[in-house]
Amino acid sequence: CPDLLPAVILLMFPGTYLSSESNSASVNSGHVATNGLPFPWSKLRLPNYIIPVHYHLLLHPNLTTLTFNGSVKIEIDVKNNTNWVVLHSKALEITAADVLDESEAPLFDKALPVLEYPPHEQIAIFSPQILTSGEKYFLYLEFTAALGKGFYGFYKSSYKTPDGETRFLASTHFEPTSARMAFPCFDEPIFKANYSVRIRRGPFHVALSNMPIEQTVELANGLLEDRFEASVQMSSYLVAFIVCDFRSVSRQTSTGIDVSVYAVPHKWHQTHYALEAAVNILEFYEKYFSIYYPLPKLDLIAIPDFQSGAMENWGLTTYRETSLLYDPDVSSASDKLWVTMVIGHELAHQWFGNLVTMEWWNDIWLNEGFARYMEFVSVQATYPQLKVEDYLLVTCFAAIGRDSLNSSRPISSSAENPTQIKEMFDTVSYDKGACILHMLRNFLTDDVFQSGIVRYLRKFKYRNAKNEDLWNKVYHIYIGHKDSVNDSLQYQFAGEHIDLKKMMNTWTLQKGVPLVTVKHKGNKLYIEQERFLKTIHYLWHIPLTYKTSHSSTETRHILETKSDMLVLNQDVDWVKFNTDMNGYYIINYDTKGWNALIELLGVNHTALIINKLKDRALDLITYLKSETHNVPLLQGIGYLEYFYKMMQKRNVYDVTQNLKIYILEYFRDMIEKQTWSNEGTVSDRRMRSELLSLACDLGFAPCLEKARYFYHSWVKANGTISLPTDVMETIYMVGAQDDSGWNYLLEKYRVSMSASEKSKILAALASNRDSSKLLRLLELGMEGSVIRTQDLSALIYYVARNPSGHFLSWNFVKKNWNELVEKFQLGSFSIRNILIGTTGQFSSKEELADIKDFFDSIRDQSSQLRVTQVALENVEKNILWMERNLEALRNWLQRMLD
Repeated sequence: CPDLLPAVILLMFPGTYLSSESNSASVNSGHVATNGLPFPWSKLRLPNYIIPVHYHLLLHPNLTTLTFNGSVKIEIDVKNNTNWVVLHSKALEITAADVLDESEAPLFDKALPVLEYPPHEQIAIFSPQILTSGEKYFLYLEFTAALGKGFYGFYKSSYKTPDGETRFLASTHFEPTSARMAFPCFDEPIFKANYSVRIRRGPFHVALSNMPIEQTVELANGLLEDRFEASVQMSSYLVAFIVCDFRSVSRQTSTGIDVSVYAVPHKWHQTHYALEAAVNILEFYEKYFSIYYPLPKLDLIAIPDFQSGAMENWGLTTYRETSLLYDPDVSSASDKLWVTMVIGHELAHQWFGNLVTMEWWNDIWLNEGFARYMEFVSVQATYPQLKVEDYLLVTCFAAIGRDSLNSSRPISSSAENPTQIKEMFDTVSYDKGACILHMLRNFLTDDVFQSGIVRYLRKFKYRNAKNEDLWNKVYHIYIGHKDSVNDSLQYQFAGEHIDLKKMMNTWTLQKGVPLVTVKHKGNKLYIEQERFLKTIHYLWHIPLTYKTSHSSTETRHILETKSDMLVLNQDVDWVKFNTDMNGYYIINYDTKGWNALIELLGVNHTALIINKLKDRALDLITYLKSETHNVPLLQGIGYLEYFYKMMQKRNVYDVTQNLKIYILEYFRDMIEKQTWSNEGTVSDRRMRSELLSLACDLGFAPCLEKARYFYHSWVKANGTISLPTDVMETIYMVGAQDDSGWNYLLEKYRVSMSASEKSKILAALASNRDSSKLLRLLELGMEGSVIRTQDLSALIYYVARNPSGHFLSWNFVKKNWNELVEKFQLGSFSIRNILIGTTGQFSSKEELADIKDFFDSIRDQSSQLRVTQVALENVEKNILWMERNLEALRNWLQRMLD
């Protein structure tokens, strides 16, 4: 009974007084702590009447017992009188608790009770004396725990030396809600504080944290204690500390920032490119944002066991090895682009996310959308030869594909519990966020966009911001005037004032993709908007661009209403909307419009600067033979490959065979022009990799013959010769198709010292058509020694895309679901990738029923996940596509091959 709590406390501490607020909270909570007493707080989010000011944190990880202990002394600011301090803690054993006064003397001579409520990952400390508003106090806690087995909190990682010795390290990953697994804390982004960290370690290890080491002290027991400088104000999820034996390379930026890249000792030689990229990109951001990086150092470290791609901890960014290490002998052009983009992303976070942090996780796009977009801005500026802008178009197409589903969500969406929060780190926050920022930048112009975000960063630095803060009182000084009535952002466009807040709310507060239909009659264009693929009626403020056969420059128009009419100066032969593909919307033309564009593409495809037209793909794709730009070529080939894989898995034999024949005949000249080398631009090298991989997968004899030649030469030399990196994975895949090749590659996988090479070998191993070999791989992934657990979700996807592993992988997921959730946590991107990867190409009603049955069997978990709805809707979409288009595709292929 909640009413018993005050009595119990009074028996423990005679003569004490409970404030009315605390008493009321305890009576009304209804939640029971682990010791059977009522817990004094009922909400998922912490009360706001106690604010952390400064953490003094001591940690001692033991890399022999794989445990850690520590203490934390938190200076707190009490806003309201209270007897209770409620904060977060998860899987920690609290061994001591006390409240200290301003002089850091204990207020009480008895141990304070600590109540634990695991469902909310919270603890409550009772103070017999009322903590008075305005007074200075410290909360002191001691704790111990095992180093985590997964990828969150303070967890263990390991690696093997070239001699086969296993070595351990301890690392952290706190975002979004796992700092509470390393030390008791106020683990919400709004509670920014300073951190003074001390770490105890052995003499053969190094300790890293957000700030540089201020002092190292020798302790009596042979340990060393590294004491780090106090941090700037930051949210708890950005705190980081690592104890390892890694080596590093270092360099200073032009403004004196010490940049270092760390890796396991035998991979030290793979860190040099990352160091160069980090220095260049950091210097670019300091100039672009007109705000100096505020810390004296920036470390980048490759962790052997790491679930996500990277993490932006302030001053100590952590990475999966494939996201940071670059080995010219085995890393492809795509690998280099990926490493550069990830570094660009994490360094952008040092401003977007770290300096200015979203107030709550519902606006995580303010972190991730901006960091995702700044990847492209920074890499294009610092490494223009990588042609990162080509990848932006692919990113926006992926976002549109996800956002066109009814299971999508607004960019700014509600998220309360840890599972919901983890699911916010998705395509919508990252990719759609980046794409609408790209659209906004091109609408406002580069200079105005840059000026606005600089003002945003300056206004909210070391603070938190909400979605509306980006539009309110940020841009108006630069791009227009402030409406004194509604305080909204006004922008002068074509002689009219545009309310930018109102405009951008249509993109951030509602889900979906607008479909703009264009009908051309004489010199008039009739345009209408609706939500793509859905009957729900939304309206967007769409910054349209278009050009015509009679205009060499684009025209701009904002569509704010359901429909509109544009009057041209004269009748034209054709009109093309979204001319530079900067807009986040889909265009559909009437028959006249499509026919004019198809005819134009056949005669002079370069007349359309932008060449990605997704609708009427089968008719439009015929022009690709004359296309010289790799981006539309890759996109068009990608659609044909997707059709082929779906037909193959549905066992639609005639269409599968005809698609294979068509692709190989139609693109034969292009395939045969490819060299098995690393020559050419990055764009050319990516094209070579994709084309030759597809050709070999489709059984093109010259491709298979060349790949076998390279593979057998490599085996004969016992792997000592260098293969062309851009076609290395294709060579491995061809070599992996027989028993001896598969076994040889598995052994190479075991001993390889390159994460990039291991990734390519794993994909090759999973391409073998023997189901027993595929099952063995999955079992090795579950066991986690030969194939690391971090790579299991990718492995499941690799097996699922194999026609022989399609059902095998899905059945494996169903059988091992509970263990997979235990390894990766519900809501994590790994769980999402597993579910989407195994079901994404199902296209029958029987398969849909099976998925529904499984989700029903795990309803307690599936009901918490948005991704289950995404998976179901993907299959429903595939079923509908097959019903509508199978015969059309069959007939089209027959016509093209006649």
